[in-house]
Amino acid sequence: MSGAPLVGITSYLEQAAWGVWQQPAALIPQLYVDAVTAAGAVPVLLPPQPVRGLACGLLDRLDGLVLAGGPDVAPDRYDAEPDPHTGAPHRERDAWEFELLRAALAADLPVLGVCRGMQVLNVALGGDLVQHLPDRIGEQGHQVAPATFNRRPVRVSRGSRLGAILGERTEVLCYHHQAVDRIGANLRPVAWSADGTVEAIELPGARFALGVQWHPEADPADPRLFRSFVDTLTGTSRLRGTSTNTLEEKSA
Repeated sequence: MSGAPLVGITSYLEQAAWGVWQQPAALIPQLYVDAVTAAGAVPVLLPPQPVRGLACGLLDRLDGLVLAGGPDVAPDRYDAEPDPHTGAPHRERDAWEFELLRAALAADLPVLGVCRGMQVLNVALGGDLVQHLPDRIGEQGHQVAPATFNRRPVRVSRGSRLGAILGERTEVLCYHHQAVDRIGANLRPVAWSADGTVEAIELPGARFALGVQWHPEADPADPRLFRSFVDTLTGTSRLRGTSTNTLEEKSA
């Protein structure tokens, strides 16, 4: 993969155990690494850093940024009191990802936000979140059980960047109890589930700034989103590639 683009993936900072050790560790599900590699890029792990002002220099060395899924964004980031269902804040990760994202957008570095990453994108641009989606929609179909992805249909806006990649209807793997509510400045909602939940947002005019509420990294049978992201970094085009799970194919 000589000459392949470098893609930074933000990561967790968690207490972890391996061998005889149990200590804080930077980690990311291998699914993200595999998805970036399969799309033709080299993944670079970006653990939360306490050093402020580091993001610009770091991003100068990268070709793209993936904001990975993870814990709930601290509600005070969008001037809200925490809901009882909202998880404990991970302030070091919040600070690190918000700094990285702002620097990336300022430099027009391509950004793909996954689940929490979409929420970070929305909050960073002044939006807010629904802190517990079941209270809003009356059911738990977006997060049916711990550590269990649920496949759901989504409708995608005609004429959007995401629509060019996935078409107007597709199925996605969801695992989230929060969602975007008020949309951040200049962002555009571009995908919705049947209950009206916003499932994707993008920033028109950016080279690539797209957030999805679902987990494309967990669906290797449909690599289109990661491929399109990496294509932006390399100047190639593989839009609307083969998928095994679009609604059009299932109904054919």
